[in-house]
Amino acid sequence: MKKIFSDYIFPFLMITVGAVLAAFALEEFLIPSTILDGGINGVSIILDKLTPINMSVFIIVLNLPFLLVGLKQLGAMFFVRGIYGMVLFSVMLEVFRDLTNVTETELLAVVFGGMMLGAGVGLVLRYGGCLDGTEIVALLLSKKTSFSIGQIILGANIIIYAVAGILFGWDRAMYSLLAYFITFKVIDIVEQGMEQAKAIMVITDNGSYIADEIYKRLGRTCTKLEGSGLVSGKKDVLYCVITRMEISGIKHIVHSSDSSAFVTVTDVSEIIGHHIKRTDSAVVAEVADVNEGA
Repeated sequence: MKKIFSDYIFPFLMITVGAVLAAFALEEFLIPSTILDGGINGVSIILDKLTPINMSVFIIVLNLPFLLVGLKQLGAMFFVRGIYGMVLFSVMLEVFRDLTNVTETELLAVVFGGMMLGAGVGLVLRYGGCLDGTEIVALLLSKKTSFSIGQIILGANIIIYAVAGILFGWDRAMYSLLAYFITFKVIDIVEQGMEQAKAIMVITDNGSYIADEIYKRLGRTCTKLEGSGLVSGKKDVLYCVITRMEISGIKHIVHSSDSSAFVTVTDVSEIIGHHIKRTDSAVVAEVADVNEGA
């Protein structure tokens, strides 16, 4: 029961809190002052201002194709959490739509709206959900290009804010860009990094199968080492560098394959070389013999 709560119920509770916070930040702080969020949600705000269709409808319609891509690349659990977060986010936007705005002061709206939006989005991302399909696109493009996830998202948002400047005035674009940087920083605090790579080490009895599943589901190759525990004896040690969005997928693969596996996740400050998805169909694993204490 404890495992069910920690693996399934608690993440959905945190995604719920995050989606509500993000919706409140947009409707009660940012949107009334025509301050845009980034990504698909930013596009949805622009369309909401230009058409009679509500923003919540655009969020579902525009993000759904990216979630379907995420279903294939990141797994069914990511899709379920993503669609849950986006639907709840859209519903709460309608709930908060007619409430009185918290403040009419634009600078306060930027600062506090950006902080609350960052906290909400950070919670959703931390627990395996998604409120904006731009991140999925950025994740996939980062595997095929030399650009990081953060660079791709920033580039897309600059284009969106430029369009906002043309349509609503350049002061709106500058306020939106300021709100974005505040949101970005808070997400960094809450979720521990928008683009920061993670190194995962798995100590298991079933290394080949887990490495194969990681490759098939996420497109990440593992380095396979042979280790020896003082008590447990011979073990397989897998080392893999991933993005933060893939952590929940990796955990699910490992624990469904070997419930006794020992897993550590650490931050990676710098990457030299390539660790993108390979194009061949076979699982590529580098094998080295490592004796404990050598």
